[in-house]
Amino acid sequence: MELDWLEDFLALVDSGNFSRAAEARNLTQPAFGRRIRALEDWAGAALFDRSTHRIALTPAGDRFRPFAEDIVRRVLQGREEVRHVANVSVATLKFAATHVLSWTFFPRWLHSLEDTVRVGPVQLISDTMRGCEAVMRQGQAQYLLCHHHPGVPEYLEPDQFRSIRVGEDLLVPLCAPGAAGAPRHPLPGTPDTPLPHLAYSQESALGWIVKAGRVGGGQTASLEPIFTSHLATVLRAVARDGRGVAWLPLSLVGEDIAARQLVRAGGPEWDAQVDIRLFRPRARQTRAAEAFWAALQEAAGT
Repeated sequence: MELDWLEDFLALVDSGNFSRAAEARNLTQPAFGRRIRALEDWAGAALFDRSTHRIALTPAGDRFRPFAEDIVRRVLQGREEVRHVANVSVATLKFAATHVLSWTFFPRWLHSLEDTVRVGPVQLISDTMRGCEAVMRQGQAQYLLCHHHPGVPEYLEPDQFRSIRVGEDLLVPLCAPGAAGAPRHPLPGTPDTPLPHLAYSQESALGWIVKAGRVGGGQTASLEPIFTSHLATVLRAVARDGRGVAWLPLSLVGEDIAARQLVRAGGPEWDAQVDIRLFRPRARQTRAAEAFWAALQEAAGT
């Protein structure tokens, strides 16, 4: 069994498509398929159900997945430790962060830590929540920074990852103002005239939070999705153009609200309070990463 086979396996899990996975692995599709077959022969079971349009894991494949992720992550972490022993710099802290937090929260947060936590070189990977999950599971980052809401199931398995709260945010329904300054698309709308909704795609954790946040204080909004994106910055721009209502992080739109380019589409009962959490693997990481985590815990009093 080769490590490349496990990386091929995880690439196919993430993409659900042989062609895209082969491209991501810089292989021809026939060569990629042969390596997946070789892994299944080694495992002694079919790991993928090929009968559906999107390739899915079989029960055996689903059971195998956490072992593959753990092996790849540990091998990559072991390489980092070897480089440390060989006096190759591994002091770099490697973060994955969702797009909006990369833009709004991450720089300010790191700056705020400088007086209490030693922060050396930093590498940041910015991606969708799905992409960040894959980066963490494959050991390409030591930490994941993301929005989190208790109504949404854990993004990463609690037996393999743990987290700490490092901030908070608020998802607020916003739209462009009308001629008199009132919201152009006031909540909740009606079944006969649903509001144009600027929605998050499935790759975005913010969309999961809006659905699970029980916003509305018992009311139900009548919404018709007319535009979808995984980027809050894109939905913000479309909302400012007056095309609909979007739930946007307050950390992103504070200046827009102050300038009256965006106004609340509804009262506070439509808001969703969210945490900002930092996730890490439970397995031991590099010395620099462990020292950073210990300093965060001490600063938070945990």
